Amino acid sequence: MPALATRLNDIKLAATAVMTNRAREIAASGQKVISLAIGEPNFDSPRHAIEAGYQAALRGETKYPPQDGTRALKEAVQRKFKRDNNLDYALNEIMISNGGKQVIMNALFGTCDPGDEVLIPAPYWTSYAEMAKLATATPVTIACPQNNGFKLRPEDLDAAITPKTKWLFLNFPNNPTGAACSRAEMKALAEVLLKHPHVWVLTDDMYEHLVYDGFEFCTIADVEPRLKDRVLTVNGVSKTYAMTGWRIGFCGGPRNLIAAMVNMQSQISAGTSSVGQAAAIAALDGPQDGVKERAEIYRQRRNMVVDMLNEAPGIQCHRPEGAFYVFPNVAGCLGKTSKGGRRIETDLDFALAVLEEAHVATVHGSAYGMSPYIRISYATDTDSLREACTRIQEFCKGLS
Repeated sequence: MPALATRLNDIKLAATAVMTNRAREIAASGQKVISLAIGEPNFDSPRHAIEAGYQAALRGETKYPPQDGTRALKEAVQRKFKRDNNLDYALNEIMISNGGKQVIMNALFGTCDPGDEVLIPAPYWTSYAEMAKLATATPVTIACPQNNGFKLRPEDLDAAITPKTKWLFLNFPNNPTGAACSRAEMKALAEVLLKHPHVWVLTDDMYEHLVYDGFEFCTIADVEPRLKDRVLTVNGVSKTYAMTGWRIGFCGGPRNLIAAMVNMQSQISAGTSSVGQAAAIAALDGPQDGVKERAEIYRQRRNMVVDMLNEAPGIQCHRPEGAFYVFPNVAGCLGKTSKGGRRIETDLDFALAVLEEAHVATVHGSAYGMSPYIRISYATDTDSLREACTRIQEFCKGLS
């Protein structure tokens, strides 16, 4: 048989996909599995966005779109960046991609050479490190432990930067922890970056509108305008507007970087769904009341999940500022045995045992670069969350 590419030898399948697939196998056997493993809003896409996509199709907007996105959507993104983030981007400093993930891949492929390093605060979204490796770069993690609120400290960032550093990734509110940086905390990171002009900064702001208890989101190019000419501001409609399947991501950044990224995209996938782009325009320019309403529902879910998990023996759960994840510490459950006879030595053991015995799917923290934790998504309905947390409580009570 012909050989596969060696570049895949060190690329792992996403842990969320692994756990989701195992959950589906168990569900297929007749068990009622509650999945808290995937970060996908349970809400419907806005009706006005759906209608806009439908009308675009009826108008015949089903041909190949421009490589960098339609002018209409780029103008909507331009307005969004100014409205929400106080950022002014020219149209040739904006591009549209097939989801936020392709934005990131375009940036890495357009800038990285073998030996370049990509700094990734940990815990981190599992794809960051794998994408860096695919782009021939070396991922370098910076630990952001719970006693720092899962946030990146300036001194740790400064110590991690080397002449080989090509990118710093920032993702606050964060997947998997929900941690978010205040303006003062972001300013302190910016002060470090001003000392290192060879470093690009990618800020993944997908969860910007999912912040709670009066917390105010900020993005680094706004906090420190002197960095703007080397910041790529990444966003999309998936999380804010519950439009994951429409696959619309976008970004703003320096003209030369955007041009390189458009070149990459033109060879990999070409333009993004024209119908999806029409729907995204409606979402960005349409009524925003639903965004705030959903954020309040997420806040209530967060509080319930954190409170219930903290009642489970052996679990300690931090209350995050944003996103729709919690990242509970399961250290108190290690070294014990489940009712089903499973020895729990790692967070992966815990996640697998909870899935197979309590039928609740989570993801082990080691997949995100930090143990012993699990990631729980509360982007599902409240009744299912309550039932899942009750099952986890009972599972933990059964450990001995």
